[in-house]
Formats: sequence, structure tokens, C-alpha cells
Amino acid sequence: MRWLLPGMRLKRWLLLAFVGGIMLADAANRWVVAQGNALNVNELLDGVVADYFAPSYLTWILGALGALLLVGGVLLAMRAIVQGATLRGARERSRLREGYKIVAIGGGTGLSTLLRGLKRQTSNLTAVVTVSDDGGSSGRLTKELGVLPPGDVRNCLVALADDEALVTELFRYRFNEGEGLSGHSFGNIFLAAMTGITGNFDRAIQESSRVLNIVGRVLPATLGRVRLCAELEDGTVVEGESQIPLAAKRVARVFLEPASVAPLEQVVAALHDADAIVLGPGSLFTSILPNLLVDGIAKTIANAPGVKIYVCNVMTQRGETTGMSAADHVRTLLANAGERVCDYVVVNDEPPKRLLAAYAEEGQGPVIPDTDRIAELGLTPVPAGVISETENVRHDPHRLASVVLAVINRHVADRATFVKPLSAYRKTSKVATP
Repeated sequence: MRWLLPGMRLKRWLLLAFVGGIMLADAANRWVVAQGNALNVNELLDGVVADYFAPSYLTWILGALGALLLVGGVLLAMRAIVQGATLRGARERSRLREGYKIVAIGGGTGLSTLLRGLKRQTSNLTAVVTVSDDGGSSGRLTKELGVLPPGDVRNCLVALADDEALVTELFRYRFNEGEGLSGHSFGNIFLAAMTGITGNFDRAIQESSRVLNIVGRVLPATLGRVRLCAELEDGTVVEGESQIPLAAKRVARVFLEPASVAPLEQVVAALHDADAIVLGPGSLFTSILPNLLVDGIAKTIANAPGVKIYVCNVMTQRGETTGMSAADHVRTLLANAGERVCDYVVVNDEPPKRLLAAYAEEGQGPVIPDTDRIAELGLTPVPAGVISETENVRHDPHRLASVVLAVINRHVADRATFVKPLSAYRKTSKVATP
């Protein structure tokens, strides 16, 4: 009976099918009559059942039998639909569980973009997020409540959640008015409140993940309170992540205060166990590098058995990477990390067209894909068209995820070939020889 409740959007289509069946039967009858024949269904049924039932009862008997068959057929059809959907859902979940174990590191909108694409390919996702944001809603909550900045964590949770869920839209909602509320997003306030209830930021993320029913998990790089600082080329030191782009000068290096901060144990374990580690996309100095500056994370990445991939930004960022090419991004990444944290570099080779002039007015431009210089650094460049031009020039989630998975597949295939026993090559050569 639940199928008959309001809001199922089922009865209208059953009625449509019923009307269609009547029209089809009428059309068939008209065609038979036009051919000079007649469908004497009543006479046929009378001849079959006359010996068993009185004619006065035939109408009721046929009506009851027809209604029983109709209801039974509909119920069985609905059960088949539900079972089919459940089976497809189970198969999809099984496929995702068998996917690669991928750790994505970064922050901001870039990391959430990558996660939106990867969650359709695997559920073994771990997002490692920076906790050095001190601007906007996150910065205000950190100063007023003493919680770790929740903004980047919220973005990743929303990216990994069910996009059609109302609670996901709720986490995205940002207050535009109200004393003390204006500028805050509901998701940030929720995470701050959950931290107060659980007493731990990591536990707050876990509970929020359960509410949103996310694919994979989100982990902060550290639970320690840190401040991101930058030393500019002229020797000036800028304190605070939000202040670095405002300096509008070339950054020489970034560092954390305090300099030593312990990583989350789950992050280290995930890196050791990963099939692939993806850095970016995201702001080089303020989203990616802060994670690598946490004690031991860069070294753990360098020593991890999985393939390491750096996704370079598609556009330069004013105040951070103005005028820097893809190779400049890579060189800066390696220098600040102090370790070889990537093997492959995904660079966009499809320059934007529609929004190019608008970005130029802001002092931004496409990151030049100088793949030759990347190769000179001993890394493998992966040029690909991965952009999406809507209101901004960003990575396209699905195109980027496809490129990342192609790199992982290539690496796994190469490694399998490398460890193949010599007998396998001999057997292959004999078969191939005429």
C-alpha cells in the first residue's frame, strides 16, 4: 500500500499506462474490424465457461479475476523494480569498494573538485585537508571558539556527500544577514558545534561524515593549532594564510608556526596503504604545501609505495603564483617539501577561451604547460585537457578524475610488467614466433 501514498510519483504513470493500454486495445479492435473480421471475445469466453458458471455470474467472476491479475501483476512488477534497484545499488557499492585506494591532499575548492570526480570511481578515498585557514568564516570561528578552521573540511564533506540530499544543501548554506551570523556557513557552525559536543575535531568530522553519508573519509593533516607564514623574496615575513596573497610579492618559502606539529596517525597510515597519492589541485602555497610542512608527511609520501601525482593549477593566482609556469610550480613544490613528493605532473594543455580576457584584467593567466622543463626535473608530465569554463576556469571533476585514474592504471600496468617473471616473457615470445 506504500506505493499508493502521496508523493511517490507512481500513480500518475500507472494511470498513463492504463489509458495507453485502452487506446491500444481500441486501435487493435478498429484494425481488425477494418479488415472485415471481429474479435468475439465475449462469445469465446461464454463457450469456455458456460458449462461451469451461470451467465449471470460471469461478469462478476471475470471482473474479480481481472482485478486480481491486475493488482498481482502491478505488485510483482514493483517488487521486481525494487529488487533490481537494490541489486544495481549493491553492485555499484561493490564496484566502488574494489576501486583504488587514493589519498588526495590539499584544500580549498580544488581538492573538492577532484573528490567529486573520484567518488564515482572508488569509495576508498581519503581527503587530507589543511587546517591553517585564518580568513573568512573559518578564521572567525577559530578566533572566537578556539576550534580548528572547518571551511576546507566542510568543502570536502559536501563534495563526497550525496549531491541530491537536502542536508548537503544545508551544509552549503551561507547566512547573508544576522548579527554574528552573516558570512558564516551552516556547515562551519555545525562542525564547530560538533567539536564542542565531542570534544575533538577529528571526532566531529566523523560524526558529520555519518550525517552526510559521504563516500570515503576526510582527515585533517594535524590536530595541532598552526599558523602559516611566508618569507617573501625581499626577506619580508608575512604571518597568516589570508595575508599571503595580499602581499602581492613573490613567495620564497612558506613555513608553519610552531615549526614542529605532529600529523594525524590515520593520515600516515593512509599514505602507507595508498595505491595513489594526489597533491592538488589547489593554491600551491596556501592549500597544498601546508599539509606537506606537517612533521613527517612529506617524507612519508616520498617513501610510500603508491604512485605520486601532482595536479597543477590551470590558472595562476594573483599574489601567489603570478607568472609561474607549470615547471615553476613543480620546482617550488619540491623545494618547499624537501622531498620527492610526486612522480607524475598533470598539466592542462587546453587554454581557456571565453574567460581569458576577464582573468587577464585581474592579473591572472593560464599556467604554461612547459612539459620539457618538467621532464628535466626527472618527473613525467601528463598533458591533458581538463578545464571547465563556467563562471570561472576550473578543473572539470570528471575529466580530471579520468586522467588521474589513467595515470594510476598506467603505473600499475608498468609495475606488473616490471615484476613479471622471465618465464612469462619466454612463453610469450614462443607463441608469437611463427
